[in-house]
Amino acid sequence: MTIAMERILAWKLLPRIMMLTMTYAYLDVLWWFMDLTPEAMTSQATALTATVTGAISGAFAVWLGSEK
Repeated sequence: MTIAMERILAWKLLPRIMMLTMTYAYLDVLWWFMDLTPEAMTSQATALTATVTGAISGAFAVWLGSEK
């Protein structure tokens, strides 16, 4: 059991799975925003897209900083 756990921790699977999940969520938001009509592109939709973009940028920076 401990050998398997050491391998899982050495491969850093959880951070990689989390980044894949966040990337998918980011792409989903972008696709949703690009599918909106110009009338539906309100300041709230723009703010959501900007917030998700900031979150993925920050998560990517933290992830790169921890992958030495």
